[in-house]
Amino acid sequence: MLIRYKQDENGKTLPVANIYTQSEHKIQASLLDRDALWAIKKLQSSGSEAYLVGGAVRDMMLGNIPKDFDIATSASPRQIQRLFWNARIIGKRFKLVHLVFKDKVLEVSTFRSGEESEDGNNNVFGSIDQDAKRRDFSINSFYYDPSTGQLLDFNHAMDDFKKKKISSIIDLDESFQEDPVRMIRAIKYSVTTGFALRWNVKMAIRKYSNELSRVSTSRLTEEVNKILASGHSCKIINELKRYKLLVFMLPAFSIYSTFPQVQKSLHDLDERVQLAKQGKGSEVVLADMIKALVDPLVVFADDQLTIDQRFKETFRQIKVLISPMTPSNYDVELASERLLTERGFKTPRNCVRNQRPTNRIPNRRGAQMPRKSRVEGPNAEVSSATKKRRNRRRGPKKPVGTGTQIPVQASADPKSSAEAHDL
Repeated sequence: MLIRYKQDENGKTLPVANIYTQSEHKIQASLLDRDALWAIKKLQSSGSEAYLVGGAVRDMMLGNIPKDFDIATSASPRQIQRLFWNARIIGKRFKLVHLVFKDKVLEVSTFRSGEESEDGNNNVFGSIDQDAKRRDFSINSFYYDPSTGQLLDFNHAMDDFKKKKISSIIDLDESFQEDPVRMIRAIKYSVTTGFALRWNVKMAIRKYSNELSRVSTSRLTEEVNKILASGHSCKIINELKRYKLLVFMLPAFSIYSTFPQVQKSLHDLDERVQLAKQGKGSEVVLADMIKALVDPLVVFADDQLTIDQRFKETFRQIKVLISPMTPSNYDVELASERLLTERGFKTPRNCVRNQRPTNRIPNRRGAQMPRKSRVEGPNAEVSSATKKRRNRRRGPKKPVGTGTQIPVQASADPKSSAEAHDL
């Protein structure tokens, strides 16, 4: 193990982080997304620090393939935007950069000091050791440099990792009031990793559970979607119920969540999701997840309903059971159709409306957002007039090999779409 030092205001040398080598942390480089690797190397080649952070590092340390890849860097949002052709700055109070690819979005954040500026936003940039102190939980606070294979630990998180414990880095009285969703994530991390919550984390969740009542429905919907897609939804929902959090997320469903039929339906969903993740089963879409959540609870008091009436009644009951979740009507309609078909009922023709086939890009939740011109890929279709205007602004084309662009990987066979663009 190595030690990272820094000098304080008085010039005194202080240790700030433990540095673990590849032989110590056992992260397999093959699990790293190639586009994330390209982005990190490109930031580093520009003179900035850049690391893989958060859940991706945690998952790779557990030997799992990460779903989302987050990057932390010393470069400012504007510097990142100038460096990448596919960058979009999002947020106002907390600015982030999304690197938009065909099938995913990488989130890039600048190191923050944790302080607020006079106008109330927290875009006060800082150093990596300051940024590490504002992470939520210890197991999410590692910084991994794929270029050197080194893992930086500013919070003695490796001790928690070896003991299989989840600790809060921020003072708990501040953390759960600042962002109540952290309570949901703590329980989710505990179930998915098999790590135990420390006693003070458990007590704080019980103390601040009612803080969830002020969280927006959109954020709660996002968290419920992630839980259903985790492959551990039954255990997570049971833990949320035990800590009195489920009533704020799914108040109607929480009344029936412990019913044996509901438990079995969620168990079956988890098995399907896990098989899909292993490539051994078909994809489980959001409509399937919603159906599994409510299937045992949808009942019909009147056997004489027409086909249209039964479909509308199914739709209504699902909306009530999952309230205040706000999935698209398409997903609820599809869930209704599949539920009725499985029970042997006919469904109205064209009962599921088509999703809008617009030119859109994926966001980090798998939903879609309108594509803006600034993130159009190199192969995007544009009008001839637009091409002429762009060519006038850019001037004559440079020969290949000129300019200041340094290829991330000198290879005739690029390994990712991003590298192909640079080459």
